[in-house]
Amino acid sequence: MRTRRFEVAGLDGGRVGLTSARIEQLGTRLEGPLLTAGDEGWDEAVLVWNAMVTAEPSLVVRPASARDVATAVRFAADQGLLLSVKGGGHNIAGTALADRGLTLDMSGMREVTVDPAARLAHVGPGCLLQDVDRATQQYGLATVLGFVSGTGVAGLTLGGGFGYLTRRFGWAADNLEQVEIVTADGRTRTADRAENPDLFWAVRGGGGNFGVVTRFTFRLHEVGPVVTGGLAAWSADRADEVLATYRELTATAPRELTAVALVRLAPPAPFVPAGWHLRPVATLLVCHSGADAAADLAPLRALGEPVFDQIGAKPYVAQQSMLDAMEPKGLNQYWKAEFLPCLPGDYLPAFRDAALTVALEAASPLSFSVVFHLAGALNDSGGDGGAVGNREARYISGFSGVWPPQTDGDGIVAAVRKGWERIRPFSTGGNYVNFQLAEDDTTRTADAYRGSYERLRRIKAAYDGDNLFRVNRNIPPGG
Repeated sequence: MRTRRFEVAGLDGGRVGLTSARIEQLGTRLEGPLLTAGDEGWDEAVLVWNAMVTAEPSLVVRPASARDVATAVRFAADQGLLLSVKGGGHNIAGTALADRGLTLDMSGMREVTVDPAARLAHVGPGCLLQDVDRATQQYGLATVLGFVSGTGVAGLTLGGGFGYLTRRFGWAADNLEQVEIVTADGRTRTADRAENPDLFWAVRGGGGNFGVVTRFTFRLHEVGPVVTGGLAAWSADRADEVLATYRELTATAPRELTAVALVRLAPPAPFVPAGWHLRPVATLLVCHSGADAAADLAPLRALGEPVFDQIGAKPYVAQQSMLDAMEPKGLNQYWKAEFLPCLPGDYLPAFRDAALTVALEAASPLSFSVVFHLAGALNDSGGDGGAVGNREARYISGFSGVWPPQTDGDGIVAAVRKGWERIRPFSTGGNYVNFQLAEDDTTRTADAYRGSYERLRRIKAAYDGDNLFRVNRNIPPGG
């Protein structure tokens, strides 16, 4: 039988030749499967959320344990292979896949163990948000996660992570109590505030630069199981009124209330009156996890005459998944966003004009312009906030272009960039690393870690001096 030879991307930019015998030898040391193109499970393993990502690895390991991860990491380091880690595959920049390299698909490690007495959740690196929410809500508990239930917990958390509970409890990374992590030397370490504290500080916001996390331990809080939340929309002709109400609402909102403003084309969904399909609307998305929702939402209700209003009592897990239809896999995604310190008077008309431009020029029912209210616990680092930067941010605003593959998206990209340029003068100067695109340069990444970047480079040098973990929003080793 003739020996096959695989050309795998190397760390030096060249190609590393691996024989089928060498690959099979690696496979015998793993509990989980080792896949090459054409194997059962390959298509799922290399599928990511953003269809603009065209990278495809040469090899995929689906680890079944931390030991498998360590074996694969040592193999990649010894052979000088380009290495990436895929959690949920939801990252917009496509950093889950090492093009022609070796990808670790963590989807086989999807366990969640809840300790309700200690209020802790131990979470596998392949888990999606829905896995954690469903497990913790059985006890009326939750941790800070994002807005779309199919998002991977690992990537979200390592980049900071924000969602409906951020105003109450901080970034997702702020709620980490411990990680188990395989570093570039193939060692499995525990990192928390007492053991390897520098590494623990770095992974709380520093992305996948420092190793492969094989277990997350999150702090849990009493939330739900029922919250008040949902969407309400008004004609975009009333955008000024809606946005002014949003500013009023967020200026006085208790931390139990998170509100998001969106301008978009109304989707052709069953809850939208047929006459409003694909017409511009100004929308408010809310989640109130406290006791006095009616009083706190009174400014919103005072607007009256909505196109639709779905705000009401619902299970927290339903709130966490209600935007899933807006974020399906397999579409092209192009985003631009900035952190904001406030919503000054001249910001709202600039955002309105930019948002309507994006809605009309993008002309896509899944594209949207957005302002998230973040202010609250994430501004309270308490001196132990980890590497997440931009603690002064009180809002994040941006533009999302979404369109089907094989169709021309140049106009959508141009509209998104035009909108982004309109709001950049209002930025703190920082940005959210999880929203960065593949096209964004190292300066943009450094801006996401203002005040933390040089310390991150030093810790990177200590744990990964050869930059094995570089297929990410990379922080290069430094002095």
